[in-house]
Amino acid sequence: MLGKARATPLTGRDALLLDLDGVVYTGPGAIEHAVESINRAARSMRVGYITNNASRTDEQVAEHLRELGLDVSANDVVTSPQAAVRVLATLVAPGARILVVGGDGIVTELEAAGFSVTRSADDAPDAVVQGFAPHVGWEQLAEASFALHTGIPWVATNTDWTIPVARGIAPGNGTLVSAVHLAVGRLPVFAGKPEAAIFEVATERFAAQNPLVVGDRLDTDIMGGKRAGHATALVLTGIDRAKQVLAAPPTMQPDYILGDLRELFEPYPAVASEVDADGVRTVTVGKSVVRMKQHVVRVARAGNDELDLLRAGAAAIYASGLQIYGLDVDEQLMHLAVVS
Repeated sequence: MLGKARATPLTGRDALLLDLDGVVYTGPGAIEHAVESINRAARSMRVGYITNNASRTDEQVAEHLRELGLDVSANDVVTSPQAAVRVLATLVAPGARILVVGGDGIVTELEAAGFSVTRSADDAPDAVVQGFAPHVGWEQLAEASFALHTGIPWVATNTDWTIPVARGIAPGNGTLVSAVHLAVGRLPVFAGKPEAAIFEVATERFAAQNPLVVGDRLDTDIMGGKRAGHATALVLTGIDRAKQVLAAPPTMQPDYILGDLRELFEPYPAVASEVDADGVRTVTVGKSVVRMKQHVVRVARAGNDELDLLRAGAAAIYASGLQIYGLDVDEQLMHLAVVS
């Protein structure tokens, strides 16, 4: 089931853990309805921000959020460099020298934890920490490669292949990590979403027992939240859209599918699902009806809400246990715009 009748996604939650890019803002500007919705939530629960973007410090992120109209301190922001430091502490000795590929967000956290920082493989680093920054190019990636060929530990802040920016979708840290991976023939230990470390930092800091994780990416935000045992909500204001929702494997299937953050406060529609004697599954959400027989998924009634139609289609596919590549899915479902 993708929710409960009459309950909102925030019912019973003690914290709201939000991704940033694609959820709160895209580039420098806020996403429509995000700021007022977050401020409303903050009146009744702790709101934390969890970001895989390692290019800025927690204070720089908080300053940006304050400029958008949110009441945020650095302590409300959990970054992938903070998670990377937690992972790194299990791999090297205190005070070790770390080669950094990335921005100030990594350097600040490493120095605060007592590590020394270098940008050169010639300084015989004890480990490499790699994260995203817009200025990272061949020279920085080459230094990482030189150092890693000695066999030292390698920690990457995150695996995001792309990042949403004001002009569109750009390569993310996963793309840069892949370049080094191909050069050195091994993979790093990852710290950010979808790994557990970043969620452990967040739940400890906010004393959260029953948080809701909200993100725009199935492969990082939703998978990570589910791995950590938390309820998850995908908001369709960033990277992933209808086609990706329908194709999500069990490890990435959200508990809630939202058009924007206003829907955090709205009763989530009930999902009615029944299977007849011929094995046909009928799923109804609001006025939308989707039927699935064996591998064929069809819209029986579109209704007047594309988001409910997407929820019905997702519920039918998820209940089948089948993967999208083996299904014949109605084109109407695959190309839903879902604009709130």
